[in-house]
Amino acid sequence: MKRAVLALTYWVFVPLAALHAAETLKPKPNIVIIVADDLGYGDLTCYGSSIRTPNIDRLANEGTRFTDFHSNGSVCSPTRCALMTGRYQQRAGIAALVRGDNGMSPNEFTIAEAMKSSGYVTGMFGKWHLGELPKFNPVKQGFDEYKGSLGGRIDYFTHHAAGKPHNLDWWNGVDSLEEKGYSTTLIADHSIDFIKRSKSKPFFLHVAFNAPHTPLQFPEATDTKDPEAYRNVVQWMDKEVGRIVAALSEEGLAKNTFVFFFSDNGGHEGITGCSNKPLRGFKGSFWEGGHREPGIAWWPGHVPAGKVTDQTAMGMDLMPTVIELAGATLPADCKLDGISLASLLLHEQPLPPRKLFWAQGRNWAMRDGPWKLLHEGDSEYLFDLGKDLGEQHDLSAQYPERVKTMREDFQAWAADVGAGSGRGSRSKKQQPKESP
Repeated sequence: MKRAVLALTYWVFVPLAALHAAETLKPKPNIVIIVADDLGYGDLTCYGSSIRTPNIDRLANEGTRFTDFHSNGSVCSPTRCALMTGRYQQRAGIAALVRGDNGMSPNEFTIAEAMKSSGYVTGMFGKWHLGELPKFNPVKQGFDEYKGSLGGRIDYFTHHAAGKPHNLDWWNGVDSLEEKGYSTTLIADHSIDFIKRSKSKPFFLHVAFNAPHTPLQFPEATDTKDPEAYRNVVQWMDKEVGRIVAALSEEGLAKNTFVFFFSDNGGHEGITGCSNKPLRGFKGSFWEGGHREPGIAWWPGHVPAGKVTDQTAMGMDLMPTVIELAGATLPADCKLDGISLASLLLHEQPLPPRKLFWAQGRNWAMRDGPWKLLHEGDSEYLFDLGKDLGEQHDLSAQYPERVKTMREDFQAWAADVGAGSGRGSRSKKQQPKESP
């Protein structure tokens, strides 16, 4: 009788143990983060644009689309720093555009380092803009390999820094790289090659297009004043996103790959065809048009298809998200400001309430639920974005106590992260504007 019980116990518990082991050995998901450069909130078909973007729209149709996703900055470098570190960029000294000899310190613990320490192969292709000196290079910041531009703006064909015809800005790690081709296509080519070479292991891939940043160049024309130039540059980028996603499917990796797409800041004012509608403001400002971005998550079989979320999220949330998805860990002394979006994306659980902040120079903004306090120059504005997404109705005179409380919240945050101190900038003077 005892033998029978033991035998029954064995056949009950061994399969359960085997199932647990199989769950433990489930392959880690591949991670792909795609960032566009200066893409406006209203520049994709799935966000109301007349620009045809079927490949990015497919990600939205098969995944989750955010309507309240934000870049951490309203210009390039701060957003990219927050993505890399999962923290407010001011903590890393990147308060504005990186120029000259400054950059993100190699002492920062990056998303690439987190993935690498968890057994991932790491690769980045495209725009860095977090320091041009070798010590700031992506291969010094956790990426196994890197090809792309280190500065802010390049010629799409010659790969020289825009306006500097003798200054090549195209790199293979720390080595200058002479390579023919259209930059948007080359970035996709290198990304696809990385996917094919890395498919036997979990990989982390960061695709950082320089499109649709000016100069608005594309292979079938050279006239950057063409009124259709912006549309064509966006559509070409969309085509290359499609090639990258197709490569995942062709290699049998789609169902085990998490993809997130967003833009580093809002569309640039004065560019024909660029739109931040229905938002007010443009790149470089803390009106919504400067930092509210398209945000799309895709992972077939995991992220529900066809979902739209109005939860408020930021670029710095992606590092804790992929760390959770990958089962990676952080050093004990590494504290992130971002929060994981995994439960929201996988199980549609709302994010916890939190206050969010933006700052550069004298200008700043903060969110507390639907309420937004904007400080621009010497003026302050209060908006209820739940009722006034276009920021047309200033409510500061009606709610002075809310303004006071939110201002105090911002001041406490600024003291904590070092915002407004001039940290990370070339001087305490106003930073130069990025070229259009």
